[in-house]
Amino acid sequence: MRGLLVVNPNATTTTPRAREVLINSLTYQFHLETITTDHRGHAAELGARARRDGVDAVIALGGDGTANEIINGMLGDAGPGPDVPAFGIVPGGSANVFSRSIGFPQDPIEATGELIAALRARRTRTIGLGRADDRWFLCNAGLGIDAEIISAMEQARAKGKAATPSRYLVTTLRQFFSGTDRRTSSLVIIRPGHEPVRRVFLAIVQNTSPWTYLGAIAVNPSPEASFETGLDLWALRSMSVTSGLANARRMLMKTKATNSDSVLMLHDQGEFTIACHRPTALQVDGESLGDVEQVRFTSHPNALRVFA
Repeated sequence: MRGLLVVNPNATTTTPRAREVLINSLTYQFHLETITTDHRGHAAELGARARRDGVDAVIALGGDGTANEIINGMLGDAGPGPDVPAFGIVPGGSANVFSRSIGFPQDPIEATGELIAALRARRTRTIGLGRADDRWFLCNAGLGIDAEIISAMEQARAKGKAATPSRYLVTTLRQFFSGTDRRTSSLVIIRPGHEPVRRVFLAIVQNTSPWTYLGAIAVNPSPEASFETGLDLWALRSMSVTSGLANARRMLMKTKATNSDSVLMLHDQGEFTIACHRPTALQVDGESLGDVEQVRFTSHPNALRVFA
């Protein structure tokens, strides 16, 4: 098996020594070329090269952002196809939503052992992917305060601050109470054959469940989301403190919300568009993509083989 191992040197949950052990464990048993990324977008370049070169597998040592870059490089504008390498991951990020979603433990050593077993047996499953305009995503996307929080966290990390669960919580509270506009909604949900849904403040799009993690705690607004179905949408239509507390409790307690004046939930969607009255922050797989004015979301079943 010819493969490529893409290593993010800034992976938040692995030390240089631990990464060396993990790399040696993988390259000792498999013919893997190892490349360490050195700039944003480098993983996408490597993913595109891997498809052109016809390698069998691409393995990431990093978090959801690294995985997202590689997938976008491999699929690009051409999309899924038999020439796309199978994908595997050793978790090295702060949330590791994708690796957890395919059943891997969060501990990088344990996850490497699981991955080695899958590589030996050539054990893969095929999953669906989402797309936000021309950006592929594995796990989730978000518009509104969700993306604002991620942008604020990226700014903190750029200053050398760790992406800890407590920092996420503090950033979330700060953004909710003093950062985001909780009075004027900016989003409109548009679906073919349906009336537009207006007065939306926040939209979370899930391709799998859960949405994210707060430490070891799963945060899950759309618990039915799955790699085997279309996209799920959870849209918040009120940003009052009472509504925020009630919905936070539901997400943490794994209680499914129902459609109401304050929440819109859609399951197994093939396509929808979110239009913005003003430029609104967008995130994809935990990576801030800046402000947008409109995004078309589409579901793509059976798009990627992954080692699991």
